Amino acid sequence: MKTGLLVNVPVFPGGLEGLEDQFDVNHIMDKDERAAFLQANGNDIEAVLTNGTFGISTDEMALMPNLKHIACIGAGYDQIDIETVKRRGIAVSHGPGTNTVCVADHCMALLFAIVRRIPAYDSQVRAGGWKTAADSWPTLTGKTLGILGLGRIGLHIARRASGFDMNIHYHNRSRRDDVDYVYEPSAVDLARASDFLIVICPGGKATHHLVDATVLEALGPEGYLVSAGRGSVVDTDALVAALHAGTIAAAGLDVFEGEPVAPQNLLEAPNATITPHIAGRAPEARQTMVDLFQQNLKNFFSGQPLVTPIPEMADE
Repeated sequence: MKTGLLVNVPVFPGGLEGLEDQFDVNHIMDKDERAAFLQANGNDIEAVLTNGTFGISTDEMALMPNLKHIACIGAGYDQIDIETVKRRGIAVSHGPGTNTVCVADHCMALLFAIVRRIPAYDSQVRAGGWKTAADSWPTLTGKTLGILGLGRIGLHIARRASGFDMNIHYHNRSRRDDVDYVYEPSAVDLARASDFLIVICPGGKATHHLVDATVLEALGPEGYLVSAGRGSVVDTDALVAALHAGTIAAAGLDVFEGEPVAPQNLLEAPNATITPHIAGRAPEARQTMVDLFQQNLKNFFSGQPLVTPIPEMADE
């Protein structure tokens, strides 16, 4: 008998191929349709495939009494209640490192785009405009880059920035012993020391609104912000106010609170460049993600260890 699998997120073309032999795949994106399905068939579902943005609610988990494993596409899993899955003995896997390279590339692309005003100039030229005598924007070379979250992706960003002779400062929950970059004791201290600030830390309670009005004020009117970790890390209201008031120079966002619906006042900020949470999208990353979440699912239900359990379950 096949294992019941619920998929509640978009999956890359071909991403579910190869699972049908072992799993009864139910790909249901619509929330109401999914609720009706679970009311009738929740007992049959033993696995869920989701991601860090969508996750799976405790209410939905309650409709799946036989749920044994949640596999996440990509590194994020912040929309899964850890206390609930631990209490119920539900194993959770994720995909760390699968899109590290392309996210780091995208962060640098956003940084160049906002500092050199590339989207605005593209629109200006297409509308028949040209440069003015006053147009002049900073170079990146020799400036200080602050990285909020020096994990896998942060390290790749730092290496890229080093190629532009940038000075690297960072803030983590604790100082790293394996780098010689400058450690700052808080997000505010990091922003104050930086010309450019890239936010690439995970979501969750510990980082919720870590970048607030105080941090943005510390970054200052000549400072630039890039955010590509989780939208919840940056206080959107504070960011919108800072952009419109000129508290910071500009922002490049691949993530924001409430995505995919962006607040109108954020869209109206002329100094914001926004991409639709695509930093981790690349053909190379996609295949790695597919291979990893499929392997985690297959390993779990064949009695083998998970390839990449979430850290909270790594030693269990």
